[in-house]
Amino acid sequence: MCGIVGAVSNRNIVPILVQGLQRLEYRGYDSCGVAVHASGGLTRARSTARVAELQEQVTQDKLEGHTGIAHTRWATHGAPAVHNAHPHFSHGAGAADARSPRVALVHNGIIENHDQLRAALQAKGYVFSSQTDTEVIAHLVDSLYEGDLFEAVKAALPQLHGAYALAVMHKDEPQRVVGARAGSPLILGVGQDGAEHFLASDAMALAGVTDQIVYLEEGDMADLQLGRYWLMDRAGRALTAEQRPVKTVHAHSGAVELGPYRHYMQKEIFEQPRAIADTLEGVEGIVPELFDGVGESGAAAWRVFKEIDSVLILACGTSYYSGCTAKYWLESIAKIPTQVEVASEYRYRESVPNPRTLVVTITQSGETADTLAALRHAQSLGMKHTLTICNVATSAMVRECELAYITRAGIEIGVASTKAFTAQLAGLFLLTLALAQSKGRLSEGEEAAHLKAMRHLPAALQAVLALEPQVMAWAEDFARKENALFLGRGMHYPIALEGALKLKEISYIHAEAYPAGELKHGPLALVTSEMPVVTVAPNDALLEKLKSNLQEVRARGGVLYVLADADSHIESAEGIHVIRMPEHYGALSPLLHVVPLQLLAYHTACARGTDVDKPRNLAKSVTVE
Repeated sequence: MCGIVGAVSNRNIVPILVQGLQRLEYRGYDSCGVAVHASGGLTRARSTARVAELQEQVTQDKLEGHTGIAHTRWATHGAPAVHNAHPHFSHGAGAADARSPRVALVHNGIIENHDQLRAALQAKGYVFSSQTDTEVIAHLVDSLYEGDLFEAVKAALPQLHGAYALAVMHKDEPQRVVGARAGSPLILGVGQDGAEHFLASDAMALAGVTDQIVYLEEGDMADLQLGRYWLMDRAGRALTAEQRPVKTVHAHSGAVELGPYRHYMQKEIFEQPRAIADTLEGVEGIVPELFDGVGESGAAAWRVFKEIDSVLILACGTSYYSGCTAKYWLESIAKIPTQVEVASEYRYRESVPNPRTLVVTITQSGETADTLAALRHAQSLGMKHTLTICNVATSAMVRECELAYITRAGIEIGVASTKAFTAQLAGLFLLTLALAQSKGRLSEGEEAAHLKAMRHLPAALQAVLALEPQVMAWAEDFARKENALFLGRGMHYPIALEGALKLKEISYIHAEAYPAGELKHGPLALVTSEMPVVTVAPNDALLEKLKSNLQEVRARGGVLYVLADADSHIESAEGIHVIRMPEHYGALSPLLHVVPLQLLAYHTACARGTDVDKPRNLAKSVTVE
């Protein structure tokens, strides 16, 4: 979602701020801006176009400064418009925009009590020029300012209800930026020789500028000045270097280069063999130690696995579908009762906690607001055993869970997740095997067979990617449709759900997914020749039942698009289009069958001319509720 970059330096930092925004574009945004402390005071440039256009505006205006903040905004309060774009200014009470601005501020998150604060500030004479909740914070800080920006921000924070990551400047303090976080991520970057310092919502923003990163914890404040910085926790205590250590983080800027690919999504689909190989690197055998904790509350997995008797999976979006797939594995292989919950729903309903449950969170970024909140809710109910499957080792989720498995999918730029999803599935399958082993339900022969199948995954994925030309032919048909139906059975039903999600995310075609056996209970009423029906048809125990479902579609004039295993004996015919998978993959079949569905969504979107990597209304990292 929204992105923040800030800097205090003795050089012109505008190029660094704009470059940082470019590296955060993958998070999704609909406006952007930069503000600096120039010789004449605070000045800014804002745009509802891409960062490239902001760069042109900055160059044309000759915007320069040694202290500055920048932002990419994903609209929540107020439409995507220049007057709603960050940074926001406060000109003081009773002031029109003609007066020199006093406070400049950028904000990630949502302030839930902004209406009440707005009314109170208007009563004091503050004039609002936007519909955002963020402008409220700028005016609030200004109203509390008495010569010390850090103290003004500190006084403002207790009045803010909701989530925030902030970076703030004041016209009277030209070499100072104050930051704070609660519910939204924020990091501090230490520049060369400690002479300059940076704030950012993501270490990627500072790639090539510094690799010395301090991760701010919940409630922390940061005071950045030229040549030094100070940190304070939510209780007002100064933090030491031991409490918030500087870590070396290699956020490679090369990861955001397209290379020979047309879009990042296409690049990431084709990176899946490498992502799976990297995720499985070093896995010589199935041992609980693969999941030993790396966060502050890190624990020994062997002890935790012995104590638990059920699993609760919490996740959102694509990660939720990986959890739904894992439920089939955990119950069939590890024989452990498993429940999968949409994180945003779980925290708001009354549930029955079991202290012997292993709470598993799944998140690409490790900063997903709803999943973090659901984790904390589960912990508050007495479920202390927690594990995350996450792609970012330094994220809040990893720090807050007892146990972790870090997938190594690499940075994912495209909003529609692909390689992160398959890497999650690989991690979840390893978790299944580790739990099965710890419960005495995995023989040596079974372990060897599963490991052999997993090591074959990169080659198997490469073979599936070779089906791209056949999928492109399907996409030409789909590009002319406005609705689609996806069917699957058993552990391939979540894969059908993921295929439908991918299609709707980037092509804007309405798509639904159902268990194939549910056709007669409603969705069959929708089937016509204008409703393509995609069917995931592996050669498993449910194949014959699935064939009957296919006949139900054909009898109503529906057109079928079938992903079939080589030996499933489903043939192409009038109204039936078949793509044959290279081989049957058994329990790991979901990892392979999802790839053609990713390619179908991608090429359909290309044929329709949509913005594949930045679909409308969506963001990559959902860090607000």
